[in-house]
Amino acid sequence: MHDPVITEREFERFQRFIHETAGIRLSPAKKALVSGRLSRRLREHELGSYEEYYRLLASGEQPDEVQAAIDLLTTNETYFFREPRHFELLGRLAAEAAAAARPLRVWSAASSSGEECYTIAMVLAEAMGSTPWDVLGTDISSRVLERARRGLYPLERTEGIPPALLKRHCLRGTGKAEGTLLVSRALRERVRFAQVNLNRPLPAIGRFDVVFLRNVMIYFDAETKAQIVARVLGQLEPGGHLMIGHSETLHGVSDAVRQVAPSTYVKR
Repeated sequence: MHDPVITEREFERFQRFIHETAGIRLSPAKKALVSGRLSRRLREHELGSYEEYYRLLASGEQPDEVQAAIDLLTTNETYFFREPRHFELLGRLAAEAAAAARPLRVWSAASSSGEECYTIAMVLAEAMGSTPWDVLGTDISSRVLERARRGLYPLERTEGIPPALLKRHCLRGTGKAEGTLLVSRALRERVRFAQVNLNRPLPAIGRFDVVFLRNVMIYFDAETKAQIVARVLGQLEPGGHLMIGHSETLHGVSDAVRQVAPSTYVKR
């Protein structure tokens, strides 16, 4: 049996679905991605068309299936020590906080499969000494959060980790686990993960000194982008730092911050 072909009308429905649930704009160029990623769900439910699958989601009868569709349609691409200048700055901020015996809270607002959170945790563990610190990672996708909590990665995804940190904070797999790397239990226990949709009012997650909101806004239109940034800034302490992706800007998005370095802002 061949997979059904997605029609233009069906694709438009899924564009609307992911925009309404996650705030993400799917360009017409994503039509093949949508059909490719959702085709397995059609097979799972023995459905003959994307229209039938859309009706299943819209019925509200299977919230788990809605989450499965969101997981498949949200792109998650990350790696350790991505855009390293942000982590150099975080190291300086952490050292300053430690010198003042001031706790530091950091939020990775689109944590994907956890590499960014564990990179943050390595930097804080090195710089903070006995001064308390806390890392929260959130994402809309329950699937990637499960992977993040495990802290288990293919070795090739860990190339950016400096050798000294790799030795101190990670365990190389042997035997059946050869070719993998596990973040140490001590570090995993310091990082919390939670499912959060940035396109909705935020749960009570507290306030933070540093927020990473990197390579997220490229998926949103201008109005949604402004709403998300406002929500995120509501959790950032005055004088706190916000890191965004190097291909992104807050120019025209928010006047509640001032830029202090490329893709780095401070809350006024």
